[in-house]
Amino acid sequence: MKIYTKKGDSGTTQLIGGTRIPKHSLRIESYGTVDELNSWIGLIRDQEINQLYRDQLIEIQDRLFTVGSNLAVDNAKSNMKLPQVSEKDVEFLEQAMDTMDAMLPEMKSFVLPGGHTTVSYCHLARCVCRRAERNVTHLNENEAIEAVVMKYLNRLSDYLFVLSRKLTQDLHAHEQPWKPRMD
Repeated sequence: MKIYTKKGDSGTTQLIGGTRIPKHSLRIESYGTVDELNSWIGLIRDQEINQLYRDQLIEIQDRLFTVGSNLAVDNAKSNMKLPQVSEKDVEFLEQAMDTMDAMLPEMKSFVLPGGHTTVSYCHLARCVCRRAERNVTHLNENEAIEAVVMKYLNRLSDYLFVLSRKLTQDLHAHEQPWKPRMD
């Protein structure tokens, strides 16, 4: 099987189900951004972090492939059985955040992204996750997207923020509070 098919040379791509749409469509932008997010999460997972967080990130990457496949399907033309995101997946993120948050000092202000390369990767992933969420909610205005997908992306960006704070603590990095200059 060859990786290249040449079918996309004209600027279209095929959804699951056979429908061809422009590569610049909001649907493609949505699942392309989810794919980008998955790559950033892979970069975080490649860092020297606790195995628990690596395992959580592998679970998240699996769910992001599920999100991407659900965004890439033309439900009207495909009868392919795909995995689904569920409330249990959202609860997984919430429980992971609650556990990490219980070990962190109370936040008294916004924090500036940075302090350690691994922490910065978390913030980059969080921003890409927010972009994916914006794209998917925009797509939902015209094409019905499962509400749990939007909920999952929303919760995932929160998870990535909490993970950034926990890794700041684990890596003995400095968490720089934002002190707005008012002049």
